[in-house]
Amino acid sequence: MNVILKTEKLRVEYRNRDFRQQSKVALVGLDLEVHAGEIFGFLGPNGAGKTTTMNVLLGFVPPTSGAASLFGIDVRQPIARQRIGYLPELTYYYKFLTAEELLRFYAKIFGLTRAETDKRIAQLLKLVELEHAAKRPIKGYSKGMQQRVGIAQSLINNPDLLILDEPTSGLDPLGRMKVREIIQRLKDEGKTVFFSSHELGEVEAICDHVAIVHEGQLKATGTVAEISAGHTNLEQSFLKIVGYQTTLVP
Repeated sequence: MNVILKTEKLRVEYRNRDFRQQSKVALVGLDLEVHAGEIFGFLGPNGAGKTTTMNVLLGFVPPTSGAASLFGIDVRQPIARQRIGYLPELTYYYKFLTAEELLRFYAKIFGLTRAETDKRIAQLLKLVELEHAAKRPIKGYSKGMQQRVGIAQSLINNPDLLILDEPTSGLDPLGRMKVREIIQRLKDEGKTVFFSSHELGEVEAICDHVAIVHEGQLKATGTVAEISAGHTNLEQSFLKIVGYQTTLVP
């Protein structure tokens, strides 16, 4: 399969404004490969470097050294991001807009024609199961509905690669299930999904491959079965890999 997302010895340092203090190293020699058509879970504790990695891929943060590419193009070139969609962990939309109006706004940003926009909006609202709420203001949406409209906007340009930052964060079990179903449908359509998550059960259920980072370093990568080998589930493996020691006394 084609490699469409790749990092090689990626390093990111945030310089401290106080020259007396050392720079903060967010990523150290990160090597990742994501292949076309797979669901790839990017895991790690808070502060492990997940969001920094995504920010490099999205062109928000320049790498200190190493390389990162999308579809074989250096991420520092804007053209590299023409075929991706992105959903940040924290979304903010004008709450007075309806889902239909929001999607129409993003369609204009991407230069879609009126006919393309109408067709795409209908497809996406059906995908995220929001046809019934298309003309309702977003301010009246539940958290799960807002997350699904966020996924819809990230797909308005029909991207080949979708980057999702904590897509199920703060959702109830039903909301998480719906987002999981959407991600699976996207894979069935041939899309590639790269997402970070703390919901290890979700990752275990839908991911083809996973990578675990800790303190800016890649600690493990492989299929869920490979990472979980010798343990009851992915969560147990994850805790061992990141060196977590329970303080509970059995």
